[in-house]
Amino acid sequence: MFGTHTRNRWLAAAAVVSAGLMVSGCLSNDPEAAAGDEDNGSAADSAPAGDNAEPGEEVVIGFSGPAAGHGWMGAITSAAQEQGELFEDVDLRVSEGTDDVNLQISQIEQFINDEVDAIVVLPFDGAALTEVAIDAMEAGIPVVNVDREFSSEFAARTTILGDNYGMGVSAGNYICERLGDQSDAVVAEIAGIDSLPLTQERSAGFEDALSDCGLEVSNRVAADFTVQGGEEAASNLLQAAPEIDAIWNHDDDQGVGVLAAVENAGRDEFFMVGGAGSANMMREIQDEDSVVEATVIYPSTQAADGIRLARLLAQGRAMGDLVQVEVPREIQLYAPVVTAENVEQYLDQAFES
Repeated sequence: MFGTHTRNRWLAAAAVVSAGLMVSGCLSNDPEAAAGDEDNGSAADSAPAGDNAEPGEEVVIGFSGPAAGHGWMGAITSAAQEQGELFEDVDLRVSEGTDDVNLQISQIEQFINDEVDAIVVLPFDGAALTEVAIDAMEAGIPVVNVDREFSSEFAARTTILGDNYGMGVSAGNYICERLGDQSDAVVAEIAGIDSLPLTQERSAGFEDALSDCGLEVSNRVAADFTVQGGEEAASNLLQAAPEIDAIWNHDDDQGVGVLAAVENAGRDEFFMVGGAGSANMMREIQDEDSVVEATVIYPSTQAADGIRLARLLAQGRAMGDLVQVEVPREIQLYAPVVTAENVEQYLDQAFES
């Protein structure tokens, strides 16, 4: 069904997925899951298997992230805290979540002064925190950068990322599978904050995937990752487009507002694909009367994985299932599509929006 460009993209994606499987294997919580069980549970539920599970030298890890004013962000911090509690050789120090760049900089400076063994940081603003992260690296403290990248490669030893472009590709491919034989299908998009690179990457992946099956985005609006913003943007979209076949909404938190607008408008002629993987949207998927058919996961386990990797870096250890004797420089997590067929596999891991 898909063209050469999509196949090439997914060959590249397969390499990333393979690397991700190695990561999940060597850091897996469940020995059976490490052996290949797909239903491997939450990343924060139990201690990992293999050589990496063996206690090592006690290390102090500092964690700093934005305020948990968003369901996904709250899940990020909770998973990181739970992960730190699983290891008897980890003393995890969690700073209060903040959207104040200067306060987050001071948190990192405090970690440096305390001479912690490693720092895990999800920056509110990656560029603004780059300099202090470099200071930490120069002080001999390995930094694990989560989700929002610094503006210099010298600012982090390891970076863990979600796949924003891949989210768009996954959403687009799902819609192509459903509507690819309808060249006149009306596809709509409700983006997040347009000024953010992550939104631009999601939209680019979506557009590229649709183009490979002869579809395009007919109507597009942008929201702001909030319930209120999602409702307002969706209301505008529904007024502008009297007929729609499919909608991709970038963010499941703002999707709560999107669904409110859909209900208020009395519209149900289309199906909707969500983004991020909230429990709320997964329950919608289970509801046969809902317009929501799928959601694309943007893992809320990134900081939890960051804690695991920071522990290994601080202890001078590698990842057990890799031949390489060092922790990788960058890890990008996969963006799978959740549908009625596999929702049970993902629901327990999902965050509440």
